[in-house]
Amino acid sequence: MAQTTAEQMRQWRGPALFTFGFRPFFLFGALWAGLAMPLWIMVFAGAFELPSRFDPVSWHAHAFLFGYLGAIVAGFLLTAVPNWTGRLPVVGWQLAGLFALWCAGRVAVLVSALLPAWGAAAIDLAFPLVLSAVLLREIVAGKNWRNLIVLAMLALFLVANLLFHIEAARGDYAAEGFGLRLGLASGLMMIGVIGGRIVPSFTRNWLVREGRADRPAAPMQRFDKAVLVVSLLMLMLWVALPSQPVTGFGLLLMGGLHLARLVRWKGLRTGAEPLVWVLHLAYACVPLGALWSGLSVLRPDWIAPAGAQHLWMAGAVGLMTLAVMTRATLGHTGQALRAGPATLALYLALVVSVLFRMAAGLWPAMALYHLSATFWTLAFVGFAAVYGPLLARRRPGK
Repeated sequence: MAQTTAEQMRQWRGPALFTFGFRPFFLFGALWAGLAMPLWIMVFAGAFELPSRFDPVSWHAHAFLFGYLGAIVAGFLLTAVPNWTGRLPVVGWQLAGLFALWCAGRVAVLVSALLPAWGAAAIDLAFPLVLSAVLLREIVAGKNWRNLIVLAMLALFLVANLLFHIEAARGDYAAEGFGLRLGLASGLMMIGVIGGRIVPSFTRNWLVREGRADRPAAPMQRFDKAVLVVSLLMLMLWVALPSQPVTGFGLLLMGGLHLARLVRWKGLRTGAEPLVWVLHLAYACVPLGALWSGLSVLRPDWIAPAGAQHLWMAGAVGLMTLAVMTRATLGHTGQALRAGPATLALYLALVVSVLFRMAAGLWPAMALYHLSATFWTLAFVGFAAVYGPLLARRRPGK
């Protein structure tokens, strides 16, 4: 007789942390994002040097993009794929093994100077490689061909991580290299595809529950697909030719299309529920980042490209992942889907962090970097403090 998900979870006698994919990866991904930031600031200020083969800025970029985002993507997909395929989730020792691989990657990159050449890369890349294999097995077994596109984006993310290691090994400035741009482009496309499904769907559910007459446009209509195709082309242009005028104009086009897409989702009607409007605000950072980055390409004397890139990195990726983590944790642990004061404070802390980081890109000052890092740390360590108890204990009745 086939097991149910609940039966499989009840059979696991180990820590509750390993009863579902979102639990370890959301909790420790957030802790990593929160604790790696003050470490970076201390290195940036010259307090000490990291025993890493990466230069400090490249380590900082890798720790967030491939370390933090890699964990949150894993937690999300390990939770979502069973719903997509109708198969049982990965739990117990298999999940613990995946989590151990992610942890090993973070340590290996941090102390890579103490390891043989390419040792850290091999350890770091093992996690996304095994994760991709597990998800491919589930999608193929469940004949869920529609979501192979998500696996393709994950594979591109893996290739980007490999390129980042190659660039760093040959002495390039990997923080501004091909691998980082490809990894960020992969993350933005994940937001475009997955966010394009969940933002209008969750908005519609909330509007219906509140008895509102407004409805967002249904997800993934022809316009949405056209926006995603244009976005893919423009992002690949940015990856290959980041400083060419044609890229700048292409990013402006991409930004305008995503703004039009966002307006169709009726986000202005959701101001009463932070759990919903934060999704719209996070998605808004995709077009705003494209517009800002396009302007930085066309007028680098006005806007520093690195500052513009942080609107994507910290705004779109950071805020969207925080929004998804809070909502998914509440939903999968049996809590009401409403943001309390503590959750609202987490969102606001991250928004303030992004604003300070953008200000630092326009008016470089150490105080602005420190303020941005402080609020970033408050947001993610705060998530671990507020949501950690929910993530680390079993859902009642399970």
